[in-house]
Amino acid sequence: MADKVLIVDDDAQIRDLLARVLTKNGFEAITAANGVEALVREKSDDPALVLLDLMLPDIDGVEVCRRLRKRTTKPIIMLTAKGDEIDIVVGLEVGADDYVTKPFKTRELLARVRAQLRRTKEYAQAAEEGELLDFGELQIDAARHEVKVRGEVQRFTPKEFDLLHLLAKNERRMMLREVLLETIWGYDSSIDSRTLDVHIGRVRAKIERDPRNPQMIITVPSVGYKFQAPEPEEDDDGAPPKQED
Repeated sequence: MADKVLIVDDDAQIRDLLARVLTKNGFEAITAANGVEALVREKSDDPALVLLDLMLPDIDGVEVCRRLRKRTTKPIIMLTAKGDEIDIVVGLEVGADDYVTKPFKTRELLARVRAQLRRTKEYAQAAEEGELLDFGELQIDAARHEVKVRGEVQRFTPKEFDLLHLLAKNERRMMLREVLLETIWGYDSSIDSRTLDVHIGRVRAKIERDPRNPQMIITVPSVGYKFQAPEPEEDDDGAPPKQED
């Protein structure tokens, strides 16, 4: 059965173009011309992935993405005509998995769609194994897709979770940017993306005591990132907290 892709764009020419390209390449394309229609079609047609334009005439793409993330973890790729960094960051912050800037090459768009769907299926299978990573104040439960930070459950988007999980599984190993992009997003080195950096910042904001001075996700300049388990918090007298028997 062909994967369904929901195309959300107020430009009829772009909708038609994307629908033709996706259909020709083995997908089932469904379309929506505005935010309200997008929310209805996503619920009724249950697509595997959403291509979501940032600029829509009623509810903008950021708000549509925010509402979708409250009920689904399926991949969302933002489409934006703006090259402005802040638009990209805002879209990723509310839960988009990636972005494509217009005008885009259909070959690259198809590569991103296929990569997102492939990685989503692979990570769903891995989650069934029920792996639990426990680092004291940070716990990562793959089966529940849940992260606890100092005892509190934190909400993670699918790609934020996958990124943290991969880094934590490879504790103290330096992970190349290219490897992270290929493993989490399925992208080869020919695809240049700021997505990784934005997601790293979002994960740090949720797990680090001081995101401006990260102690768990460490940057290896110009190369990549590595994860190291958090150090125990100290009591007021400077000593680590005592463990209860």
